[in-house]
Amino acid sequence: MNIRRFIWPLSYKGVQVPDSKLSRNNRVEKAKIPEIATIYLQQHIGAPCEPLVEVDDYVSIGEKIGDSKSFISAPIHSSVSGIVLSIEKKNHPSSGLKKEAILIESDNKEKWIDREKLNDISELKKEDLLHIIRESGLVGLGGAAFPTHVKLSPKTKIDTLILNGCECEPYITSDHRLMVEEGDKIVKGAEIFAKILDAENVLIAIEDNKPDAISIIDSIIKDYNLNNFKILKMKTKYPHGFEKTLIFLATGREVPLFIENRAGLPADVGVVVQNVGTAKAAYDAVYEGKPLIDRVVTVTGDVKEQKNLLVRIGTKFSELIDFCGGFNGKVEKVVMGGPMMGICQNDLDISTVKATNCLLVFGDKYKDKNLSPCIRCGNCVKVCPVNLVPTDLAKYARVRKFDLCKANNIDACMGCGSCSFVCPSKIELAQLIAWAKNETRNIK
Repeated sequence: MNIRRFIWPLSYKGVQVPDSKLSRNNRVEKAKIPEIATIYLQQHIGAPCEPLVEVDDYVSIGEKIGDSKSFISAPIHSSVSGIVLSIEKKNHPSSGLKKEAILIESDNKEKWIDREKLNDISELKKEDLLHIIRESGLVGLGGAAFPTHVKLSPKTKIDTLILNGCECEPYITSDHRLMVEEGDKIVKGAEIFAKILDAENVLIAIEDNKPDAISIIDSIIKDYNLNNFKILKMKTKYPHGFEKTLIFLATGREVPLFIENRAGLPADVGVVVQNVGTAKAAYDAVYEGKPLIDRVVTVTGDVKEQKNLLVRIGTKFSELIDFCGGFNGKVEKVVMGGPMMGICQNDLDISTVKATNCLLVFGDKYKDKNLSPCIRCGNCVKVCPVNLVPTDLAKYARVRKFDLCKANNIDACMGCGSCSFVCPSKIELAQLIAWAKNETRNIK
């Protein structure tokens, strides 16, 4: 077997980012129900969905309105009750490109589909649980949006489930508040995942800047007598929440970069990682019969009120900002996600998707500084978690030498942005590398 391994540093790299968790103590509030929900048919890694409804159809909350026959996909559901206004292409927050979406006008009647609620799942088989999770449209809620049922269907033996509660990006506090307010549901969701995977060990990783979450989750584990569950108190450092980094720090196992002709996966070392928000959504799906129609979103930065909101999927960004009192002064940019890996938005009429965990507003005091040439300081090399040389990759990208990018393991880049963060010349290293990484996908 041809295996190329990550060459991890003996002492883990990364960066210390400023503590910007402005909304850490703000309880989750319910956001206003959107008047028109814009629900994209592509909200996950994998094949987009095909619409299952037509214009003028009436839909209820939780009704499946899009699906795909592809295994790597996840259905979508209506987040409001009302009439389908149109099926048209709208700008998508993850790419800025126009993607097909279903627009539903809410009737504010909050009519739900019939839901089957369960108190005991002990008699359910793995296949039953996987079916519920798939039909409920669950995807990874940490930002990647990989279909959950696919991740829970590895071809190798899994002995360890890691629940990721690190939330290492600055500003974002949605997972933190979930752990504090819905910890019991998160733990029960982890039990569902462990049952499906036959995982012997469950590790819940939480950074040490969240002592309240650590205390609450630990108490729940003890109350439920879950002897195979363990809290991992992680040092606060970015990017501890990255899947392969977390596996290495939690277990000492190195995920292969490549195995034969495919990328290495956590399952190759007997591990599956799930986000704490995904675990809570699994509880909702299995015990409450509730598809993924909402999620917690942090709205923070230069808004008048910092909030953690329970948001219906398909709500416009502008509505969330208005719900938080509007902008606090002039605005330089609005980002979906955190400042390190988030995506700048050029239209506030774009709507939330399953991957929207934060809406971050930067005022004009954060205006980007002028770039200057690389001074070969090596800062980007010192902090790269996977031991790349970002300045060289960016140099190759500029002159379109994508074969050299490939030869220098650009595929190992996790896109964490640590290199850009420490660059004194303010070179957009992460953006150049991300572009080049995409361009190298067709190079064998």
